[in-house]
Amino acid sequence: MVPGDEALAGLARDTGQALATAGLRLVTAESCTGGWIAKLLTDIPGSSAWFERGLVTYSNSAKMELLDVPQAVLDVHGAVSEATVRSMAEGALARSGADVSVAVSGVAGPGGGSPEKPVGTVWLAWAGAGSGAEARRYQFDGDRDAVRRQAVAAALGGVLARLSP
Repeated sequence: MVPGDEALAGLARDTGQALATAGLRLVTAESCTGGWIAKLLTDIPGSSAWFERGLVTYSNSAKMELLDVPQAVLDVHGAVSEATVRSMAEGALARSGADVSVAVSGVAGPGGGSPEKPVGTVWLAWAGAGSGAEARRYQFDGDRDAVRRQAVAAALGGVLARLSP
């Protein structure tokens, strides 16, 4: 097991327990994490009780087709932006029938960065039924794997924080 995997698995278990306790179902909309969040959650036996589905929407066309992210949002703000992840989180929620969503888009590297969005820039958004999406920008350090790992941890931690009383 890679260092940090046990911590991520524990965070996923805690997230699943919180969802089960609350009687809620989660949907994920992932870009730079490539389904890693959904994989961790579905590694847990019984996750079908609280995990609705996971969508890997890596391309802009997938974001538009599967999550109803408007072309104008992508044209004006880009895939790695607050507007895009908010739209992803809201679209995943609307299209899935889940109660809670988490969305992620970022620049994991090693290339693809810019002065405005350097490698390690990740946007996350969380949405719940009856409420708009809340988004947060992160700047993670390290190589591609490290950026993605930190994004997964932040995504799960954000779900947990929003479920905690």
